[in-house]
Order: sequence, then C-alpha cells, then structure tokens
Amino acid sequence: MVREAANLDWKVLWTTLGLIFLAELGDKTQLTVMALSASSRAPVAVFAGAVAALTLTSLLAVIVGGVLCQFISAQYIKIGSGALFMLVGALLVSGRI
Repeated sequence: MVREAANLDWKVLWTTLGLIFLAELGDKTQLTVMALSASSRAPVAVFAGAVAALTLTSLLAVIVGGVLCQFISAQYIKIGSGALFMLVGALLVSGRI
C-alpha cells in the first residue's frame, strides 16, 4: 500500500475526482444530505456520516473492481457497469424500485 501511494497516478486521481464530483452534483445523495442537514441542525454529524458512507461505498467499488479485473477484461467490466446503470435507471423510471 505504501509503495502504491508513492507511485500515485495524479492524472487518474484528478480525473476520478472531477468525474465523481460532477456526477454527484444534484444527485439524490447530495439532496438527501442537504435535507438531513437542514432538518437535523447538526451539519457536522451529517457531513461525517455522508463522508463515511461515500468512502465505504467507494472502497467497496475499488475492491470489487480490483478483484474482477483479475478474472474479467476491463472492457467487459465497463460494459457491465454501463448496462447495470441503465437497468437501474429503467427500473427507477418505471417505478419498480
């Protein structure tokens, strides 16, 4: 892990930060955090909870992606992720979830 940190790919870091930041703007997660902060009047606790939740979900995605790429081509993982994203979107639009 220390060796990986020393070889940090800054381009990947900034690309990931930018894409995730833009994708999350106006997202239901951001709106939920805003509503929780307004209703709880405890913005620091809401922020800490949101950071922990987003960190854990991102960690899970990185771990699963790292394991999957050992068995499946990255191209297939991208296709599968896109298909899953569209499926969830279709289910949301149809009111099934």
